[in-house]
Amino acid sequence: MSDKQIIHLDLDTFYVSVERKMDSRLNNKPLLVGGTSDRGVVAACSYETRGYGVHSGMSMKLARQLCPEAVVIRGNAGTYSKYSDEVTEIIKEEVPLFEKSSIDEFYADLSGMDRFYGCYKLATEVRKKVIRETGLPISFGLSINKVVSKIATGEAKPNSQLMINYGEEKGFMAPLSIRKIPQVGDKTYQTLRHLGVKRIRTIQEMPEEMLVNVLGKNGSMIWRRAQGVDNRPVIAFNERKSISTERTFDRDTIDVKKLKSILVAMTENLAFQLRRGDKLTGCISVKIKYSDFNTYSKQIRIPYCSADHILIPKILEIFERLYNRRLLIRLIGIRFSHIVGGHYQINLFDDNEKDLNLYNALDRIREKYGDRMVVRAAGMEAKTIGRMLNPFNGLPPVVLAHRKQ
Repeated sequence: MSDKQIIHLDLDTFYVSVERKMDSRLNNKPLLVGGTSDRGVVAACSYETRGYGVHSGMSMKLARQLCPEAVVIRGNAGTYSKYSDEVTEIIKEEVPLFEKSSIDEFYADLSGMDRFYGCYKLATEVRKKVIRETGLPISFGLSINKVVSKIATGEAKPNSQLMINYGEEKGFMAPLSIRKIPQVGDKTYQTLRHLGVKRIRTIQEMPEEMLVNVLGKNGSMIWRRAQGVDNRPVIAFNERKSISTERTFDRDTIDVKKLKSILVAMTENLAFQLRRGDKLTGCISVKIKYSDFNTYSKQIRIPYCSADHILIPKILEIFERLYNRRLLIRLIGIRFSHIVGGHYQINLFDDNEKDLNLYNALDRIREKYGDRMVVRAAGMEAKTIGRMLNPFNGLPPVVLAHRKQ
């Protein structure tokens, strides 16, 4: 028997569940959470809407057409962050080692707990406690590794639990759709379907080299996951994890326009780093060091986020509140902390398809040519343009005009 025992916990239709907890009249009704305009995007949808073909990430306009009787709610990112933190605290109290992989998903390493309590029993107690203390439905899968446990959670839903015994991983996964394998997105799915691959069993029976030839290096990872092989460890959750940047000036300055321009550019860069790493920040701060070397900082908690157009106004707001001495400034910096794993989902309440497509396009340019290749006009302070030139053929960055929010 394997010594490893990994549990994956997932809050079922998290945003929908929170809304129903706050308003029981929404129970058993088709529910859409997200941007409420026609250009908005579905952040979450109840199980009742899925039979109509509705899914998260779909335009709200199309979702309403598919399921016209659905109740549409804009949602509140701050409320969802609050409930996520409550669940995090419960899990933190009950398990020896856990990883918060997104706002509504967790992994925990229960290895070695069998001798004291029993891993499945402990996992069951954790799930019951979350339901009892928060009123939110949650499912879990338990197995020898992350990928099998995550797939097991998907099969356990809604609001249930499933354990895959050691040695039964391949048999459990074999009849399932290839879509169940994490990292198999729409493009990879279509590629495999064109090859006649529909079930995980087919991948299990294929030579690894064949999948690599079709999908490149990603094919090797998908092949191993189809075999139930995943050696990734559970990474201990650390709320203090952060990224930061700062700039010391050659000459102390009081040029507020210049300072704000640099803060915009800094925020853009860090936000891109968050999205590139599938991360969200829950706390942002600004630091100022004056010419007399006194240093001041101010921070605020925010709903988990990775979007420039949300973070930039908040950073500038903190700067306005912090900068009140009217002295020359020697250094400014910003820091994003309370970082958790998570895709660009929490901002769907404020975004529309055009915004999301724009971010995806800009990030692809930055990935290919460098993170300074596309910048906002507000970040193009005259004296910093030279520093922000991209080394790629000496081309200047593309300027993204500022749009009023």
